Amino acid sequence: MGEVDPAFIQEPEHRPNLSIIQAEGIPVIDLSPIINKTLSDPSAIEGLVKKVGSACKEWGFFQVTNHGVPLSLRQSIDEASRKFFAQSMEEKRKIYRDESTISGYYDTEHTKNVRDWKEVFDFVATEPTVVPLTSDEDDDRLTQWTNKSPEYPPNFSVILQEYMQEMEKLAFKLLELIALSLGLEAKRFEQFFTKDQTSFIRLNHYPPCPFPHLALGVGRHKDAGGLTILAQDEVGGLEVKRKADQQWVRVEPTPDAFIINVCDSIQVWSNDAYESVEHRVMVNSEKERFSIPYFFNPAHNCEVKPLDELTNEQNPSKYRPYEWGKFFVHRMGGNLKKKNVENIQIYHYKL
Repeated sequence: MGEVDPAFIQEPEHRPNLSIIQAEGIPVIDLSPIINKTLSDPSAIEGLVKKVGSACKEWGFFQVTNHGVPLSLRQSIDEASRKFFAQSMEEKRKIYRDESTISGYYDTEHTKNVRDWKEVFDFVATEPTVVPLTSDEDDDRLTQWTNKSPEYPPNFSVILQEYMQEMEKLAFKLLELIALSLGLEAKRFEQFFTKDQTSFIRLNHYPPCPFPHLALGVGRHKDAGGLTILAQDEVGGLEVKRKADQQWVRVEPTPDAFIINVCDSIQVWSNDAYESVEHRVMVNSEKERFSIPYFFNPAHNCEVKPLDELTNEQNPSKYRPYEWGKFFVHRMGGNLKKKNVENIQIYHYKL
């Protein structure tokens, strides 16, 4: 990506605090009781639900092992990602993303007002993905996002689709565990995701940064959708703000595991029982880093508000309803241009 441009350097309040906790990590949960049918006894499921509920409440993040996603598929998408990003900038920019769609490639060197030190390729799970044309609440027009598929590496789109199908299966299993941990029916969240999802996958490449004390791979933020399922390489760099004391905690890579985080929509549906937690990515001065998040998002016309089962006179609704598609389009618009005001957040809907 070349030398560090001053536009990439974080403002002082966003520069990384290097005094983080190195020795601790988020909970690691073994999903074998729901993946291997022979282990699916009631006591195992009950214990698993409790672990997931505790992790969601105390951290907002957890790692999962024995998740059922074939290792060969994960290796295939990792190899394809590395081959794609290894191409010349000229080749990658043939599928450059613009403001009309989420799909495609973009990088921080070309997009001067984006401050994250990385390059990205996005690919939607459902083609076409239907979303509002604008985030204006009075504008009912819709548009469609379609994928920009690179010519290289071969079968890249096929690998991405196969991987996302496995991610969706895992996401639905996790949603069931989260629902049960909240005392809801297992399938309670399914209705928001069964039709017209706005889910997508992102391939991240973080080149070595010569000034890691001045820049971040990704600045602190919270994810907006339902769940994020992240595969990161052995380099690591993800940090989570621990709820108990607001300290940044490094998420050490666990071989073959996925990192799961509860996103804003779950926080609203649960009426703040579970919280979407801030996280960020540190850059490395010597090693490049790759990661692959899958963003499991509702349909554009989904109304996001606290569930009736989780509200009462003693615990009234903490949010006014909002349409997911409008919220999503507003948030994604900030990826290609730096705004003069803060991007939309769920606390803007707080009652």
